[in-house]
Amino acid sequence: MARAPLPAGAGTPAAVPVPAAADPAAPAGLPDPIAPAEGLSPLVLRYLEHVRVEKRLAARTVDLYTHDLARLTALAAQVPIDLLQVQPAHVRRWVAQMHGQGRSGRGIALILSGWRGFYTWLGREGRVPSNPVVGVRAPRSGKPLPKALSVDDAVGLADFESSEDDPWLDTRDAALVELLYGCGLRVGEVVGLDVVASPAARGWLDLDAGEAHVLGKGSKRRSVPVGSAALAALRAWLAVRGDTPGQAALFTGRHGTRLTAQSIWQRLRRRSLQAGLATPVHPHMLRHSFASHVLQSSGDLRAVQELLGHANITTTQVYTRLDFQHLAKAYDAAHPRAQRKKNP
Repeated sequence: MARAPLPAGAGTPAAVPVPAAADPAAPAGLPDPIAPAEGLSPLVLRYLEHVRVEKRLAARTVDLYTHDLARLTALAAQVPIDLLQVQPAHVRRWVAQMHGQGRSGRGIALILSGWRGFYTWLGREGRVPSNPVVGVRAPRSGKPLPKALSVDDAVGLADFESSEDDPWLDTRDAALVELLYGCGLRVGEVVGLDVVASPAARGWLDLDAGEAHVLGKGSKRRSVPVGSAALAALRAWLAVRGDTPGQAALFTGRHGTRLTAQSIWQRLRRRSLQAGLATPVHPHMLRHSFASHVLQSSGDLRAVQELLGHANITTTQVYTRLDFQHLAKAYDAAHPRAQRKKNP
């Protein structure tokens, strides 16, 4: 791809190739496959050193900033214009361009955040009179609904009996599914569960009381009832788990170490595919399914809020949209005035 020349001046960057179009399927906020290290101006490199050393941002964050500023450099090169001369009109044009290429509103918002921080720093350095990114907003994108399983799929996954010749793994994974779906726990809360309560425990089970005590977001503790199916699966797991000296974790791997969130994601995905589900299941999908199914059955939004550990009920209200979709489908299928007439 040809590189457009830039006028000489302080902060003038060399051009960086820009991909022809962003990948709409790429996760929001992830960089495009460009080479950010090529052609960055000394001013940009100074800023990246500033956020890395003085602000002590994580390496992943610095990497994302690098990609964002490489994108800014490339877009300025296409005008061409010096980075120190960028105006709000340029930024708005670039936002429209990225949106037209299929980038999500959330992804654009993350990119603008990186640009905004760069020009804020330039302003403190006395290099620009104003921040051209201030006041420029990303396009709004509809908030996606949580992905929840149908009742049949969720129950089918919970009842699934693996054909693997490893009863130890199968019993553990069955208990994981029952706990995630039966209690609506976050995967981090499940990882933190111990077999019994102790001063060092982040969470623990009380099988006699039928409760799980967990440490949720914001270090807030809550107690969640554990249903009979989950209790039976947990007792079966504890019977084969065995005792590992010094290891209090409820869910462990083969070597006796506490199971990680990544391991739970992998095992759940594998189990859902073995069960024949069309969509690979992840832990938070079971939490969404728990909330949606309880709300469909009870209609008690406050109870669902307490069970999920949401600080604000507006967070829980998203499940009313799922519940409405369920009712709308039932109406379309059952009501005689909802059914479309067949063409003669």
